[in-house]
Amino acid sequence: MTSINELFPKCGKLAYDARQQLSQVQNGTMTAADLGMVLDELDRQLDLMEDLVLRETPAQREKWKRKISELRQESSTLRQQGQTASDNHRRRTTSYQSEREELLRRRRGRGGQGGGAEEESDMQNLAGEAQSLDQSHFMVNSLIGQGEANLSELVNQRQRLRGVRGILTDIGNRLGVTQSTMRIIERRDITDAYLVAAGMVVTCIVFYLVWF
Repeated sequence: MTSINELFPKCGKLAYDARQQLSQVQNGTMTAADLGMVLDELDRQLDLMEDLVLRETPAQREKWKRKISELRQESSTLRQQGQTASDNHRRRTTSYQSEREELLRRRRGRGGQGGGAEEESDMQNLAGEAQSLDQSHFMVNSLIGQGEANLSELVNQRQRLRGVRGILTDIGNRLGVTQSTMRIIERRDITDAYLVAAGMVVTCIVFYLVWF
């Protein structure tokens, strides 16, 4: 039977693939629907993990619940960012098509009045400007999307570090290491550092006196 330890790496791989595909959605090389398929599979695997959590010990249960919650939050964030990127790309495409059709309409309207090469050149210039503007908007939106993804990753890392701190505390409690014992160990480390520094100073003074 599949265990929760086997499912977690698979969920982590799906989350990694989703982050990579989000960049492709932001670049317009992949649709939000494709990203949604990966996130749907991730959600299904997380549902299985939640069922298996009930078989773990209470301490392990809390640890796995934190990990599942972090992955669900990341899945929701990636889904929202993918949909936003897809909507932005759709609006850019619609705007570009509308501008193109408007330029062609103006050209046809002027063609009957003997516009000639000047109107053709104006139309090409306007089309080039519209395309450049569209590319600029695309680059700005991509940078914003990458910034949001990086911020989300930092938040997830912070949550994971909090989880690691809790695990270390649990391990310390299980080993019988109390807070007072930890403070004694820290003070001992500081005292040892002072002793090493003092020994180095005394050694340097002795060498100096012997040399001169």
